[in-house]
Amino acid sequence: MNKTKDYDFTIIVPVYNEEDNMSRVEQELAAYTAKAAKKACVLFVNDGSSDGSLQLLKDICARHDNFFYLSSSDNHGLSTAMKAGIDATESRYLGYIDADLQTNPEDFDLLLAHVEQYQLVTGIRANRKDSGFKKFQSKFANGFRRSMTGDTATDTGCPLKVMWTDYAQRIPFFDGMHRFLPALFMLVDGKFLEMPVRHYPRTAGVSKYHLWNRLKGPLVDCMAFRWMKQRYIHYHIDDANL
Repeated sequence: MNKTKDYDFTIIVPVYNEEDNMSRVEQELAAYTAKAAKKACVLFVNDGSSDGSLQLLKDICARHDNFFYLSSSDNHGLSTAMKAGIDATESRYLGYIDADLQTNPEDFDLLLAHVEQYQLVTGIRANRKDSGFKKFQSKFANGFRRSMTGDTATDTGCPLKVMWTDYAQRIPFFDGMHRFLPALFMLVDGKFLEMPVRHYPRTAGVSKYHLWNRLKGPLVDCMAFRWMKQRYIHYHIDDANL
């Protein structure tokens, strides 16, 4: 039996070479799940880490009854790791947070307060603690994405999100989808809401993003999304006798 079914809320944490962060991740997620607004568990998705992250995940999960993991020996990227976690989740709601903990797990409760009315509730990084150049890259990519998708979201890169599991499992999947969650939820008739959340500088490990994959990826993916959106099949059944 899938153990996430015993919980109301599953927190998906993709992990790629984050061994320096894992002790803090364990402490903060254990503290949050003990008092979360909904009965919560944690699902780590090891995305082909080449450091000691996988063994640390196994040790962490052995210490906590509500911590679980999936692992792939190959590195597939963030979108695939998220999709693997989404597909494995059987709780009513799921959340997403990065293993670098530049957002605070306690802020999940700010998003969960609105999840009954919105199929996707996503954070906006208030007082963002990144370099000016990194903020510029993100602002440019978000602006271009909005012009192409019409989703009106202001910070799709915020690594703190809550969503309905059945809607998350329904959206079309492609590499780079993590940049398009609001637009993808709209595609399946979902509603989204943005809420300000806290943001912190990275304290350990190394960012996996740089200028090339921050700008090239969104530009190419926007073209792919436009193509898919124009061809996406919408229909409903008015009557049947099956």
